[in-house]
Amino acid sequence: MLTDREFFGLAVLLYGASATWSFFIWRRGFRQDSRWQYFLLLGAALLHTVAMAKRGFSLERCPVNNLFEATMFSAWTIVAAYLVIGTWHRLRFLGAFLSPVLFAMGVFALMPALDVKGPRPDFSGGLVSLHVALILLAYGAFGLGSAAGVMYLTQEHDLKFHKLRAIVSALPSIQGLELVIGRFLISGVVLLAAGLALSPFLLRQAQTANSLADPKVLWSGFVLVLYSGLLVAHWRFSPGGRRFAWGAVGSFAFVLLTFWGFNLLSGIHNP
Repeated sequence: MLTDREFFGLAVLLYGASATWSFFIWRRGFRQDSRWQYFLLLGAALLHTVAMAKRGFSLERCPVNNLFEATMFSAWTIVAAYLVIGTWHRLRFLGAFLSPVLFAMGVFALMPALDVKGPRPDFSGGLVSLHVALILLAYGAFGLGSAAGVMYLTQEHDLKFHKLRAIVSALPSIQGLELVIGRFLISGVVLLAAGLALSPFLLRQAQTANSLADPKVLWSGFVLVLYSGLLVAHWRFSPGGRRFAWGAVGSFAFVLLTFWGFNLLSGIHNP
């Protein structure tokens, strides 16, 4: 029987195949339905789910004890949400933008140094699993918002330069994509706020001192303010959709590039 890492490795191979398929979708100008890519990501998600389940059952809790598990969980939330959203054929092209990100996250997660078997956190009960699930689902929503932002920028670029691809493309309109970005980001902010709202209860259980000074707690609060500010600026000052799309892309890039460092610096998350 394969181990959880081996199942995840097979999922990463399918993510890589999907990322390669993305190249042909781009070359064809998004004119054809990407159903085959959807099936590739579906197969990857099934293997990914088996890996998550095996690791979770072995720990008897939500598998987020180290960076490998956190990255695996984050990628799973993104692909799971995509499979639901991808039932609408026009948004199925999100897979062409998400696949390279999922493949890169998978390759990163498989680095041996990230899967360190450390002591279990002191938190008990199912509250920690709910806390982690809400926050990682929020990151999944932010990732989908970023992919929609790249779709918006692609469509806007083609329209601006009068490319034929913008006319024959099966991508949604830029107005529709702007609405999709906003909905993803709102969902992410609500989920992240709900997850962070559980933090005081968890810290009380763990009897952790100086919790507000923890780097990961401060970083999470900053991410919440960052996305909330982006949404407020978009509604209050009505900036162009292009700036909103760039904000969604840039904010998620910040999350991807800084999450791992602040997680390693956190004494709460690395007991």
